[in-house]
Amino acid sequence: MTLKPKNLYGIVAVSEMVTWTGLIVAMIIRYGFGEYGPWFFYAGISHGTVFLAYCTVALIVGHNQRWSLGRLLLALASAIPPYLTVPFDRSLHKLGLLEGDWRTTASDDPRDQRFPDPLFRWFIARPVLLMLTILGVVVVLTAVALALGPPREWG
Repeated sequence: MTLKPKNLYGIVAVSEMVTWTGLIVAMIIRYGFGEYGPWFFYAGISHGTVFLAYCTVALIVGHNQRWSLGRLLLALASAIPPYLTVPFDRSLHKLGLLEGDWRTTASDDPRDQRFPDPLFRWFIARPVLLMLTILGVVVVLTAVALALGPPREWG
């Protein structure tokens, strides 16, 4: 894989922040000025899709870097408030928690023998298949979210 974990994580962290900006601007236009143009839908779908991609990449990078469950949950939670993914990314850099390459081969670490590490390494060694799988997961989750509609319509 040509992108190191820290680069991939940084790209989706910044992308998540950018789509937050688009969504906030669209919300201001919609709720502040009463304009109901298509940009709200586009901003919402863009942000939702990148949010799912960020969460997926956070899980993959976090597993690769052997983050604790608490740190993984913090990474996921950082996508909920606007603009928190980039400061969280910076804190991971400062702590050295994004250093290193992808774990494509087993090491002496006993965790490398336990599930899901062999499957994880298999996917990491096949980056095109991994990216297509991630894309498929994000597309399916986005389609489900679109089918469900806005939360205010669930009741």
